[in-house]
Formats: sequence, C-alpha cells, structure tokens
Amino acid sequence: MYRAEETVCAPATSGGGAIAVIRVSGPQSLTITEKIFFPFASGIRITEQKGYRIIYGEIRYEGKTIDNVLLSIFRSPHSYTGEDSCEISCHASSWIQQKILEALIKNGALAASPGEFTQRAFLNGKLDLSQAEAVADLVASESEAAHRIAMSQLKGAFSDKIKSLRKELLHFTSLIELELDFGEEDVEFADRKQLTEIVARVLSMAHDLASSFSLGNAVKNGIPVVIAGSPNTGKSTLLNYLLNEEKAIVSEIPGTTRDAIEDVVIIDGIQFRFVDTAGIRVTDDIIENLGINRTREKIGNAFLVLPVIDINEGSSKANDILESIRLQPENINKKLIILANKTDIATKENIEDIRENINTFPGDSLIFISAKTGEGLDKLKTVLIESVAGPGINTENIIITNIRHYEALLQVMESLTRVEEGLNNNLQEDLIALDIRQAIHYLGEITGEITTDEILDSIFSNFCIGK
Repeated sequence: MYRAEETVCAPATSGGGAIAVIRVSGPQSLTITEKIFFPFASGIRITEQKGYRIIYGEIRYEGKTIDNVLLSIFRSPHSYTGEDSCEISCHASSWIQQKILEALIKNGALAASPGEFTQRAFLNGKLDLSQAEAVADLVASESEAAHRIAMSQLKGAFSDKIKSLRKELLHFTSLIELELDFGEEDVEFADRKQLTEIVARVLSMAHDLASSFSLGNAVKNGIPVVIAGSPNTGKSTLLNYLLNEEKAIVSEIPGTTRDAIEDVVIIDGIQFRFVDTAGIRVTDDIIENLGINRTREKIGNAFLVLPVIDINEGSSKANDILESIRLQPENINKKLIILANKTDIATKENIEDIRENINTFPGDSLIFISAKTGEGLDKLKTVLIESVAGPGINTENIIITNIRHYEALLQVMESLTRVEEGLNNNLQEDLIALDIRQAIHYLGEITGEITTDEILDSIFSNFCIGK
C-alpha cells in the first residue's frame, strides 16, 4: 500500500563497486537526513537547500563518524519519485551502508519495500504503469536488444500507442452514449462507417502488438535455442564452440549427454540461451530415456531448433531425425536451422545427398558446418540473428515483453471482435457501447489509467529493493 505520508529509505545500488548510494524519499526526507548529515562547509542547512545541489560532509551516528559522503538533494516534483528526496553516496562497505540505514530509520524513516520508489513515481505521475514496469526490465536487461526494448518502453513509445488507441475508442463510445440519451429523437452522432474503420484499425494494432510478445518475451529472457539430433552428431562439440569453452563432455560413446546442458551467448546484442540435449535414439537405458524425454520437452519450448545431422550418415537417417523432431503437434511449424555437420571429413557425394534429399519445410534453413573446425558457424550466427530479428529489433518497433500487457491485449481483441460482429449485425447501440467500454478498460489497465491495489502490489513486489 502507498505510504504517502511516510519517508522511506533503501540502498539504490547493488554490491560489487567501491561506492554505494542510499536513497531517501518522502515529505521528511531532508529533515531526517539533516539529523545525521553534517556538512564540512559551515552555515549550510539541508532543509533550506534548493534541488540539484550536492554537498560534501559526514554521516554521524551514536556519536561516531560513519563515513565521509556526498549528499545529492532533489526537490519535488523534480525527482525520480516526484517527492522531496536525497541520495547519500558513501563507500560501499556493507557495514557503512547498514549503519547509515539504521541512523535514518532511528530518526523516522521506514525501510522501503521492493519497488516502492518506482511505485511512488507512478502514483505521483512521473511514469505510467507500463513505463514503471519497463524500469524493472531495464534493471534486469542482460543484452543490448533487451536493453533497447526496455528503453523504448521507458521513453513511452508503447504507452503513447496504447493511449492513442484508447482515446479513439473513448471518443466514439461517448458519441454512442450521447445517442442513447437522445434515443427518442432519433439523432445519430456516431458515424457507423467511421466507427467500423476505427475498430478495425485498433483491432489490427492490438493484434500486431500481441503477436510481438513471443519474440519480446524470448529477447527479454534470452532466446531459447535447442541443439538436437542423434547421438554422436557433434551437438556437444557445437555447444562448446559457440561458448568458447569445454562446457559439455565430448565422447565417441553414444548417449554421453543424458541431461540438458544450458548456457548463454550474446550475438550482435541478442542473448541466445543454447541448450545441448540428449541424443534422440531408441534405447533400453532408463536414465538415457529420461534425458530423451526431456529433449522433446525442451524442443517444444524452444524458439528455434538446431537439428545437428552427420553428413556421413546419409539423408535417410537425417530425415528420420527431422521427422522425430516434428512428431509433436506443437513442433510441426517450428523453424528449424538444420546443421549438416562434419564437412571436414565428408565426401562430395555425401554432401550432395544431404543437399538434394533432405526434407525441409518452408522457413527452414540448411547450413553445412564443421563444429570441430568452426567452418560455417559464422553463417549460423547470421541466420540466428535474421531468424530472431527479421527486419531488426530497434526502438521504432514496438515489442511487448510483459505477460500482463499480452493478456490485456487479448481481452481488447476479444471485446473489439464482438464490436465488429455487433456493427455487422446492427446490434443495439447500448450493447456495442458496452463492448467498447470493456476494450477501453483493458487498454487503461496497461498504462495504469485503470488499476487496483492488488495489481499494483503484484507488479511492484517483483521489483528489487531500492528501485
């Protein structure tokens, strides 16, 4: 719950550096800080300072000097939270930080809850809800692509789009409801043709945004890429080459890899989460079969699948593996980047056999590689980027990464589909207005124009403390 009258404090930096920052925000932030901060320059009163000032001094607690620090002062509304606030830059000793927090709390501050600073920023109108969620994504971003998407949302590209769609629907529903007020006079304020066009446009945009979630969620968490195939085709060698380390055990003994081995690689700013899996084959080994079943689960959850085939085993066996990968219904249309491995020891005849007889689906790629020497792996990286980014992941492309936004957009699409059907069937205006109102409600939930304490608590409880 929002504690508007309270002043809160928390570390705003993570460990590992030489300097730490402790943030204090709320109506008494300067008054409380003044009790423990003593400027080295005489005659300075913290509570009388304007914003955007930095003052050098020391923190004293229980009669002892804790540290020499810099105090940054921010005045409402020109702060992150929109409140009076200050930030204490101290040395990063955990003991020093703890003592400063103890001193602040003893003098009237409360320990901030996870996400409380950003929650205050939202409630004070500094950010809308989707921008606030982008803050958490920005903190958690581990690749350039994830960072770009989070920054785009933080700057308001997604919010502006949602607000624009909501504004159009609000205008027309108000006209429809005005007609209902003058129903007996047979007055038409809302142009049905124009409304149909607007609903179709908003529905199309909502569909495009919802469709971007699969990619956005994968980029945010790392693109899951499963390396699959028969035993001894070079899957583990490929993983080791991509990671540039001996992550997986390489052996000529079939069935060496019995469980999924996973690690991440960043290629051109996009994080890929490669998963080496147990070789697919028929076996009586109970443990190995467990690994094969897990392989099929991983394939089902993958964004991309890299079937590795041994060129020298021929196209017939390769096609059997590809068919086995597509055996599950959810994998029928999954994009495969087929890697014909061991070019370093393959004959021309075997290479041509694979090239001419391999069974591919539209959208599949076939790349000849040597996981041992690295031949063809630069092309693999290029295809991986093209498979994910398509025309490119940039700030001009609005990509959603949040499951809450995705579910709200599905509700918007469902409501507007009913509106389209109602318009086509000349449904009563009050029923059409009801469905438009529902779409407006769900659009408002995305940006926080319509929200509940339960939603806010759920969102901000997932933030880190100090943000």
